Amino acid sequence: MKILQHIWALALTVILLHTSLCPASAQTQLTPWRPGVTTEGAVYFLPKTLLRVSVLVEKTTYEPGDFSVFAQRYLRMPDVSQEPSVAYRVVDVMQTALPVADTTKAYSVRFDARTMAARVSLSDDGRLLGLNIDDAADVDEPEAFMPAERQRQVNPRQFLTEEILSCGSTAKMAELTAREIYDLRENRKLLIKGQADFMPQDGRQMQIMLDELDRQDQALSSLFVGTTVRDTTEHILWVDPQTLVASGQRQVLFRLSQMHGLVEADDLSGAPYYITVEDISQLPEPEPVEKKKGQKAVQGIYVNVPGRMRSTIYEGISTVVSDELAAPQFGQTMLLSASLFNKRYTTRLWLDALTGAVQRLDAEQPK
Repeated sequence: MKILQHIWALALTVILLHTSLCPASAQTQLTPWRPGVTTEGAVYFLPKTLLRVSVLVEKTTYEPGDFSVFAQRYLRMPDVSQEPSVAYRVVDVMQTALPVADTTKAYSVRFDARTMAARVSLSDDGRLLGLNIDDAADVDEPEAFMPAERQRQVNPRQFLTEEILSCGSTAKMAELTAREIYDLRENRKLLIKGQADFMPQDGRQMQIMLDELDRQDQALSSLFVGTTVRDTTEHILWVDPQTLVASGQRQVLFRLSQMHGLVEADDLSGAPYYITVEDISQLPEPEPVEKKKGQKAVQGIYVNVPGRMRSTIYEGISTVVSDELAAPQFGQTMLLSASLFNKRYTTRLWLDALTGAVQRLDAEQPK
């Protein structure tokens, strides 16, 4: 990005020096760009959109407790697993359209001292954002996903009594630990009913005592039911809609493995997630313009008339998400006449950074 900015700055300096020293034509000239042709103006691109697909994947890690084999006997908890496990699942899929320079729509504008198209605002990759304006703004990429802070795990052994720790067998330890859990639950019940031997003086103390009883109960119970930890990570995938529309078929976007999480599209260890993109622009075809012999090339500033696309992501045959998004590559290109930028007007042009369409155009005659 810094190299591009340096190139644009150097080119603009050369252009301004040449404009001040050499005579120029009567109006701003614009032609399709070819490398090495334009040395007196700014080269700009119109945008096209790429799809940014954000996939949130949750990893669930289970570790059995030390007394898991006794969960049914002492706590009446059936189906407690005694084997560690790891599982992955997709919790959310979001897709966003973001602009990039369309290299098939590259143009050059020649600066002229007698016209008003002298200040060109460009993005870092050379997309046209506006003319003669000071508040040109590009599209910001969505913020990265920030997972919630993981709760600190409590060591359940710090709540084991001396009697439990001195037991000679695991079965006896499990039995006494289960009794301790039942005592905690009974104390909590008495506290709520107001029948405890030591009642709190106010509601705040009451809540503190209840929270502590719950913390000890959960910690000791984890020795039987085990611990489950969930972590969520974000994966970013980029898709070119034109490729999918050209193929006319759905393609595998990624695969999800229960053991390894998100894997590549060609990794058959995971279940496939598909994507399709449809061109839903329904714009009329532009009428061809016949150029007469000897007629000069039409001058002006090119802008987009954007189209629309529908992007749908499937898990198997079930739809996960479907969005209609802007797609200038499926639209048309329109020419704004160079007469708008003559000295007779004070002209300012704002383009939509995502689509390259006219967002606002002010052309006022000076007083």
